[in-house]
Amino acid sequence: METKHIEKSFWHKLMPDLETNRYGVISMVLLVVGCMGGVAVGLGGIDHTWQLIAIVIPTMLTLSLLLAVSEMKHIMTAMSVAVIIDVFIILINLLS
Repeated sequence: METKHIEKSFWHKLMPDLETNRYGVISMVLLVVGCMGGVAVGLGGIDHTWQLIAIVIPTMLTLSLLLAVSEMKHIMTAMSVAVIIDVFIILINLLS
């Protein structure tokens, strides 16, 4: 019998129970991405079109992946990109 070598993603190495706790992780991702996007828009992203586009695209991508019940590695990667962009835009607007 041949054993298959399954390549685990970065997220599954970081959090081994990611698929087991899928609904708990999804609720946390929804809360974090939604709130961070709202704060980034509220702190000045609404005044600049490029900032609004940079916030909306990764946020909506993450929420669409959640709605489509996509693989957790795709959801977590999209969440990371959205949160990094949101933090960057928040810092830009707070420091200017």
